[in-house]
Amino acid sequence: MRGRFSSVRAKASLGATAVVAVALVAAGIAVLLSLRVNLTGQADREADRAAREVALEIAAQAPDRTPYAKLELPDAEDHPVQVTDEDGRLLALSEGLERISGSGVATVGAVGAARNTASEPTATARTGDDDDDGGGDDDSGGKDRGGKGDGGDDDPAVGEIDDTTEYSDGSATADGHAGEYRFATVEATDRTGRTVLVHAGASLADRQSAVNTTAVAMLLGLPVLLLIVGGVTWLVTRRALRPVEGIRSEMAAITASEDLSRRVPEPATHDEVARLARTTNETLTALEAAVERQRRFVADASHELRSPIASLRTQLEVGHAHPGLLDVPGAVADTVRLQQLAGDLLMLARLDAGERPGLTRTDLGALVREEVSQRATDHIPVAVRAREGFDVLGSRGQLARVLGNLLDNAQRHAAGSVEASVRRVGAWVVLAVADDGTGVPEAERERIFERFVRLDDARSRDDGGAGLGLAIARDVAERHDGTLTVGGTPSGGALFELRLPAVV
Repeated sequence: MRGRFSSVRAKASLGATAVVAVALVAAGIAVLLSLRVNLTGQADREADRAAREVALEIAAQAPDRTPYAKLELPDAEDHPVQVTDEDGRLLALSEGLERISGSGVATVGAVGAARNTASEPTATARTGDDDDDGGGDDDSGGKDRGGKGDGGDDDPAVGEIDDTTEYSDGSATADGHAGEYRFATVEATDRTGRTVLVHAGASLADRQSAVNTTAVAMLLGLPVLLLIVGGVTWLVTRRALRPVEGIRSEMAAITASEDLSRRVPEPATHDEVARLARTTNETLTALEAAVERQRRFVADASHELRSPIASLRTQLEVGHAHPGLLDVPGAVADTVRLQQLAGDLLMLARLDAGERPGLTRTDLGALVREEVSQRATDHIPVAVRAREGFDVLGSRGQLARVLGNLLDNAQRHAAGSVEASVRRVGAWVVLAVADDGTGVPEAERERIFERFVRLDDARSRDDGGAGLGLAIARDVAERHDGTLTVGGTPSGGALFELRLPAVV
């Protein structure tokens, strides 16, 4: 179980589900708040309209009538209405209204009853144009819905209603049905100059019902939607990761069988998984080539070592049995060849292990002059055209080894002359070794840098080396950020050029 939920597929599914859950919860809260605000605004407009209809009727009454007992008030269950004077006395009430709170007066049974201060609304809002200068003491712009007491100067004119509406939340019971209401309060002045307050309510049942219905729908739909999102993500990731599982299983099989010729399946798509498969196969190809090269190296090294060892052993056995027949010069030559071969193999082993050259500043011209001066046994003299001042960074010992290998190769193939030169070409210092031999065929100019490779005319182990010198030289050049190439001279001989970055 733990492994199942630690997979990439499970993590992706859980992550997507969590993100969607957070987004849906935030969106749901925003929707509910927006819905509540909109429906509250709709209730405000309904309550304001009902209050203003009653206020207009009051303002339009003739001055010789007593209008409040004859007012046509809306049904109490739809729009409970109270009319009070500025002292909070109840003047008119919707028929059937049994209880009310949050409006002007809590008393509903006796017209003319005094204001009950316990019925103050818990929340009020004031809208419209208010010209009050802030001289009042309450937070509703200086107007007290229960009664102003002093007949302030901000009362509406005779026969008019105030442009300002105040809102509050409350409750009412009409015809045995209780509910939450939004109350609007509007001031009006009748034709006798008396200012009254009209409190009209609009039911909040629709608001509460819509909010509750929406919340329930969201609560019921959220788990279903999250299950769908999680399931779809699970299926999509399983399909997307199926090639990865194929790559993993094939790599496990390759590891178990040690068969590097096998390859992982490559999807036909052009996505990251396909690129991973191609890169894996390229890595397997390189690994297979490296292992094969290592096998050939071991086989060739064993073969090359057996020859001088067998020859040396034969000579020593003959010398032991017949001292007069001991070929001392041949034994010494075989020993030297064996020593050189062991040194080449050790050098290749260090290079294959990733040994990096030291960063020593070396004058390549001086190095050439010094190394050539120590080659007293060369059967063909080496002409040197190299002055000092051509500095490079690298290992002096490894660079000397490259020069020695190039000179040894030129000595074996030259007809009568070998030349070593150093020059500057742009940002490169070029060491060139040329001979006047038969040269290297163009088709073989890359193959001669492979290990244990000797061309047909150089296969004699008595005259040639083991085929490691040029391979070592190129490896050293590449590890010095340089190149080693072979071309031809105007006379038809071979021209080897080592290019290394110049140091200013």
